[in-house]
Amino acid sequence: MKNPHPNRPHRNFYGRRKGHDLRDSQERYLQEDLARLSPGPVDWEVNPDRTPLDLETRFGGKDVWLEIGFGGGEHLVHQAASNPDVAIIGCEPYINGVAMLLGKIRAAGVENLAVYPGDARDLFDVLPAGSISKAFLLYPDPWPKARHHRRRFVTPEHLAPLHEVLRDGAEFRVATDIEDYVRQTLEEVPKAGFEWLAEGPSDWRAPWEDWVSTRYEQKALREGRVPHYLTFQKS
Repeated sequence: MKNPHPNRPHRNFYGRRKGHDLRDSQERYLQEDLARLSPGPVDWEVNPDRTPLDLETRFGGKDVWLEIGFGGGEHLVHQAASNPDVAIIGCEPYINGVAMLLGKIRAAGVENLAVYPGDARDLFDVLPAGSISKAFLLYPDPWPKARHHRRRFVTPEHLAPLHEVLRDGAEFRVATDIEDYVRQTLEEVPKAGFEWLAEGPSDWRAPWEDWVSTRYEQKALREGRVPHYLTFQKS
């Protein structure tokens, strides 16, 4: 179900929006590249009527994938480079991560992606129903304190609009190194209308064949945590 009051702020499920000062080159990337990589009018100020995005025109009829919270952008750029016939929208409110991604996009020379520097749920408001054929949620903010678990992405508030914008049969991938996040994911995602595609432990303890390691996965491995790779399908 779409947010019935899109002009009201959502409960925050992200952490901080900005970290250390950006380098001059990163500031330049934001000024020169971010606007042209927009998926279209998303924010309430520019789209108060919540008119759906014209993805057909924006991406030339390509299948569209979505990465929710792309971190430093390693996985997003890898998927864009590996799948030139697909368009990918990356969503990330942490501006330092957005700046890092823009540098990676320049270095890789990929053009089949768009960047929304904000909350994924604002993007859900304007994505047409059934328009996304694959979605990724990779090492999301774990919100480790029990009183904050309602802020995790894997709750009905977030999963319901994700389910609506995904096509029938679309794949939804979740990677996390937090055991309790695995528990909540396996409890909540199937209730939201997704089937867990796993037959045994090897299906969720080994990364996907097209996986590229991210800084968050590397940090988890250094600190002795076990990554889990969960694959679901919209049913």
